[in-house]
Amino acid sequence: MKDTYLLDNYSINFNGNLLNLNTPIVMSILNTTPDSFFDGGNYNSIDKALLKVEKDLENGASIIDIGGYSSKPNGREVSKDEEIKRTIPYIESILKRFPKCNLSIDTFRGKVAALALEAGAGMINDISAWNLDHEMLETIKKFQPPYVLMHMKGHPKNMQSNPTYTNLIKEILSFLIKKIELLDQIGIKDVLLDPGFGFGKSLEHNFSILRNLESFKTLNTPILVGISRKSMITNHLKINKLNSLNGTTALNMNALSKGAKVLRVHDVLPAMECISLHEKIKNSNE
Repeated sequence: MKDTYLLDNYSINFNGNLLNLNTPIVMSILNTTPDSFFDGGNYNSIDKALLKVEKDLENGASIIDIGGYSSKPNGREVSKDEEIKRTIPYIESILKRFPKCNLSIDTFRGKVAALALEAGAGMINDISAWNLDHEMLETIKKFQPPYVLMHMKGHPKNMQSNPTYTNLIKEILSFLIKKIELLDQIGIKDVLLDPGFGFGKSLEHNFSILRNLESFKTLNTPILVGISRKSMITNHLKINKLNSLNGTTALNMNALSKGAKVLRVHDVLPAMECISLHEKIKNSNE
């Protein structure tokens, strides 16, 4: 049975390149930080980053999401200048080597996003829905890029300090609806929704969101899921992050079955295999 919550020809205008989301796509995570929760320090040189981008594009990634500020709980503060240094030269080098690469900038700062878009990035992935930096909204208005709208309760430094909700799904939906209305008012049509796994949510909250992921279809906006190697997997299974790929794959398949259109992952090939198998199941006629 085909998904009906989006038109089959729904697409994101990525610097003039239309990415069709009838078949789900993969967004690859490229952290250029020394302290990201899983792969911090692995890609903090341009040469290393280029090798990862080359591999991920070959394996089928549609978007490379580059971030220079670790938003893990209790992560270290990073100056704006340092974040710029960790992202803009990388974007320029990546696009020089791979000019057709669809790059997304993972930042909550308006200035960083603006510089990234000027350098050739085509999307903003903002964990804060511009709550941490109102300059972000001005950047969105000016450049009119596709925008990943994520729910986060609190700030990265305190978001995991006993997050509480009266009605988890209703509160997240209400937050996203208000933000979508504002984006619509300034002409932003290409929006992806991210319920924000691990951002101001307990273990039980995360699994409740995944169980109820289909509720977000009511917003008629593509759903992005970012659960790759997160603590909801490692804490529940009592394993370390290096052994969390199988759990990531299991939850990604579940997310696809509930309508996810974008999988944001550290490991591209397993996610692509999830999508291929899910599509085979969905389109089987026997």
